[in-house]
Amino acid sequence: MTPLHNKFFCALSALVICFSTGCNNGQIKEDAKTTKIDSVASFILKKEALNKEVSFPGELRPMDRAEVYAKVSGYIKNIQVDIGDKVQQGQVIAVLDAPEVSANYAQVNSDMQSAKSRYNGSLDAYKRIANAAKVDGTVALGELEKSRSQMQADSAAYEAAKSKMEVYSQLRDYLTIRSPFSGVITQRNVDPGTLVGTSNTKPMFVIENNSTLRLRLPIPEAYTSANPDSSVIRFTVDAYPGIVYKAKLSRKAGALSQVNRTETWEFLYPNKDNQLKSGMFANASIRFGRTLPSFVIPVSAVVTNLEKRFVIRLKNNKTEWVDVRNGIAPDNRIEVFGNLTEGDTLLLRGTDEIKPGKEFIPKF
Repeated sequence: MTPLHNKFFCALSALVICFSTGCNNGQIKEDAKTTKIDSVASFILKKEALNKEVSFPGELRPMDRAEVYAKVSGYIKNIQVDIGDKVQQGQVIAVLDAPEVSANYAQVNSDMQSAKSRYNGSLDAYKRIANAAKVDGTVALGELEKSRSQMQADSAAYEAAKSKMEVYSQLRDYLTIRSPFSGVITQRNVDPGTLVGTSNTKPMFVIENNSTLRLRLPIPEAYTSANPDSSVIRFTVDAYPGIVYKAKLSRKAGALSQVNRTETWEFLYPNKDNQLKSGMFANASIRFGRTLPSFVIPVSAVVTNLEKRFVIRLKNNKTEWVDVRNGIAPDNRIEVFGNLTEGDTLLLRGTDEIKPGKEFIPKF
């Protein structure tokens, strides 16, 4: 072959090789593009009725509780009750001794009696002069006005003395300590001879009405919109294992605590035999349910990071993040709320490593 033929043959060979290589590369790229679309475990979103029984720790509290302090300063003269004693409303539980209060009362009482005598005298004098003034020329007009003014002044002084007397009478009554309601003495912090007054930090007595106990439960925010199946709940206490008690829903706080984001629900327990004590811890069970069906999905489908909580939805085989809020969590599933529609395809196991826009083929 001539040199010219050799050059032509080499060029033709190179062209064929280049074309073949290009076609193979295109095929490789097409194959690689096809193999990038992976399948992922998914499920179809649907609504269902939700019911769950949840246990909450609670505390039993008395229906009424009062810490009794002294209104006036004095010494304990005698004590008529002790811890564990049952008392009735208005019953005397202690008597204080304060000589200065009694002395002030006696002085004010004497001043009131003097003011009363002066008033009665000026009133009688005014009546006599007024009767005499009915005859023209008998009494000067100035004398009548003077007598009236004196009577009014003595009347005002007498009323002031009576008001002061009432104040000191009330102070003297404070020396007698009475029970504000019927209940049980649960604390006694004084003895005869103890000095008490408004500066005391500890109460003299603590009285509790335990005939009815309040069971208060902290309900998390996610459960506050759910409705319990019944207004009557069951609870147990450690002191009496195996015994189940019942309490009835009485009231809800109506606001969430800023500390732990819970709402206080209060249940009443009629403690007729006084078996349970205030201050006991209880474990209560409440069955919650929704009035309408809601979305309940596997816990693994919800992704939580430092910024948000979301699920991953497949739309046209491409991923997108949908923000959700958690609700009730029955078993290994959880109730979610968000921009979701029944029939959506969600990834069974979500992770924030799967970014929006990634293409997948759902595998059910």
